[in-house]
Amino acid sequence: MDHAREILGVRQHWLGFVDSGLPEGDPLPPLPDGCFALAPVEEGVRRLVKEIRSFRPHVITTYDENGGYPHPDHIRCHEVSVGAFDAAADPGAHPDAGEPWQPLKLYYDVGFSFERFDALHSALIERGIESPFEERRKRFQEMADKFRAPNVTTRVNVGDWFERRDAALLAHATQVDPKGWFFAVPLEIQREAWPTEDFELARSLVDSTVPEDDLFAGVRELVQA
Repeated sequence: MDHAREILGVRQHWLGFVDSGLPEGDPLPPLPDGCFALAPVEEGVRRLVKEIRSFRPHVITTYDENGGYPHPDHIRCHEVSVGAFDAAADPGAHPDAGEPWQPLKLYYDVGFSFERFDALHSALIERGIESPFEERRKRFQEMADKFRAPNVTTRVNVGDWFERRDAALLAHATQVDPKGWFFAVPLEIQREAWPTEDFELARSLVDSTVPEDDLFAGVRELVQA
């Protein structure tokens, strides 16, 4: 994580919870005691409110209600983020967590979508390259009636930053396989077939017109004023 932060040039503050892992099996095994997914939502909200009031962000990104995919920590992250978005501005909520601050926009990250996998799959097949996405496309189609389809409102072109993105991900050596499916598509093909990171605008307290190409659309004008 330290290396990933250096690569991205970002700051990180831990809320102090323990990873639940990704339980697998049928039936699923119980989650480990004390993990984030089992922590009370209000406790997570309190800790995040303190960070929001300290950092004072205008834009917050998080997972959707399905956790992007049904990872228990991601789902709890959604619940905590949505709760903190409102509570951070409420002077009556968590008065010991700092001066109230109102974030202006809340986004759900849409890192995985059928459309994205389909575009990358087609681009590989067209070039005669074996695609790792066939199974994932089928899985998305099978799960289509179980989860709400994301409403992509904002696509940010980040093709010029793919190398840094991948380097930061590879820094998590225990989490990703450098020969895995995520890295199977050459970057030049990704830039042509799907050069954006995608988001769903869930809440906005400023005027912005969708579709957007900037998470800060509508915010910069307000700040300058």
